[in-house]
Amino acid sequence: MQWATLAAVLPALFANHVASQQMLRFACSQLVVERTDPLVNPGMKFTPHLHQIVGGDSFNVTMEPEVMDPAQLSKCTSCSFVQDKSNYWTAVMFFKHKNGSYIRVPQVGNGGPQGKLINDGGLDVYYIPSGKVTAFKKGFRMLAGSAGNTDASKVNKARICHRCWTSPNEGTFVGGAPCDNNDSVDIPSDPKCKMIRQTIIFPTCWDGKNLDSPDHQSHMAYGQGNGANGGGACPSSHPVKVPQVMYELMWNVTNFSDRNMWPADGSKPFVYSMNLGGSAAHGDYLFGWEGDSLQKAMDNRCDLNRACPAAGLTTQEPAQYNACKKKQQAVEDVDGWLKEMPLGSKAIKA
Repeated sequence: MQWATLAAVLPALFANHVASQQMLRFACSQLVVERTDPLVNPGMKFTPHLHQIVGGDSFNVTMEPEVMDPAQLSKCTSCSFVQDKSNYWTAVMFFKHKNGSYIRVPQVGNGGPQGKLINDGGLDVYYIPSGKVTAFKKGFRMLAGSAGNTDASKVNKARICHRCWTSPNEGTFVGGAPCDNNDSVDIPSDPKCKMIRQTIIFPTCWDGKNLDSPDHQSHMAYGQGNGANGGGACPSSHPVKVPQVMYELMWNVTNFSDRNMWPADGSKPFVYSMNLGGSAAHGDYLFGWEGDSLQKAMDNRCDLNRACPAAGLTTQEPAQYNACKKKQQAVEDVDGWLKEMPLGSKAIKA
């Protein structure tokens, strides 16, 4: 009976802990959905798979770090903090119908103990400090996950994960901490899921020298800790502790719960835009905060989605950041039912 009581109160205890933890947590709406990737495939249009991009509207196909400063070049940002012109992007989740056609899974903002965030697609971004941290520098970029990975055992579930969200709305908290035993590497395939929450947690230890690396990962390392706790102690090879960046996405699968719509061959109904499952989930990050605003935000323990005068942070209303959009650079129709996944040639309507 004692264990049952403890199990019942643990989610509430976690919710209270997260609600009291000081961190930035804010909404970023979709800037554009297109096949570009200036981190992995700079200069290429119609890259191997589709991305949803959020943040500063200076985002382009190349984003050369030597000349490209999003903080200076962006005229608007689709994120709620005015000073954040960074770009954040992920793969897109598709539903595969039994007739072979595909459609993008819609998204909603996240709820939870810290309050509801309002998004027009996109994702929620967290910057979680653990003690004294050093903010990223101009030109910094990194990648978490691997877009070609098909082996779930190669993914640390405490860093990249998916949760079956059984609540009918995103405002009712489901489960405990991000990427815990309630989560899986694979994308859940269960009609009980109303939404699928995707979490991507980036490493928190930097080598202190390189703003990027050939694989976009080697200049960074995960600390000894797991989960969304700000990161643990750093290895001597990567001694500089940086804020823990976390993406959280809510994919609304409510309209796809009818198994009669699912592929008859038993294949998974939900896949990412690489036509692969959760093992290939990944996130790209390109720093673009104005001046030293992120460092000041961390030093002054700025909190959640609120203006922070001590760091000079100001916020926009949803109508403002939702209005920050960019025309596709790789122009193709990615809305509605598609005859096939947009891979290779341009997408074809069903």
